[in-house]
Amino acid sequence: MPRNKYPEETRQKIIETSLKLFVEKGYDETTVLDIVANLGGMTRGAFYHHFKNKEDILEAVFYGEEYAPKGFETAKAANVANGMERLRLALKLSLAENTGTTFQTDATKLAMQLMMSPRFLAEKVKGDIQTAALLEPLIAEGMADGSIAPGNPKLLAQLFMVVVNFWMMPTIFPTESEDELWQKGEMMLKIMEAVNFPVIDDELTALFEQTVETVLMPKETE
Repeated sequence: MPRNKYPEETRQKIIETSLKLFVEKGYDETTVLDIVANLGGMTRGAFYHHFKNKEDILEAVFYGEEYAPKGFETAKAANVANGMERLRLALKLSLAENTGTTFQTDATKLAMQLMMSPRFLAEKVKGDIQTAALLEPLIAEGMADGSIAPGNPKLLAQLFMVVVNFWMMPTIFPTESEDELWQKGEMMLKIMEAVNFPVIDDELTALFEQTVETVLMPKETE
């Protein structure tokens, strides 16, 4: 049997096909046989050469180095005026990554679906703790240069992650309508202002609106 000359392309095709099925059918309802059937003639042997099971694919989508968010690294090296601007840039780049490509949009949609799984929710908590640790030095930089009010950067980073990545998520705290979600958004702004942390600007708001429309609460298409 001839060797595959393009193993990375094959692996990528399996991941993209699987992700599309996970979003359309649901992760639990999708089987390896479903994935193989949609790979255009690829055999099960080829699938198992790259992945042990569909859980292995999930690991690649959310934890693979090639899909790791790059926003924070880019912001750290950026030439900006102060810590607040660096923090805002990191958040904008990270939020834009959620819907930057079809693959990223599907990955974000799948993450929203999987929030109801205790196992995945536990993984999300760990991921958000890591993200808070990335926010902390940017907030500390802003506090040092005066662009962010003095305080505890670690606690502020954790508060921000809890409000934005848990309370604002309709799959964790059910939201009845888009209007109610925007009411929560307005309350979130007041919370940030109350702790002297007005990090959300118009551009971040616009990016969040895009995320709402494409991922969090997409409108039904006829």
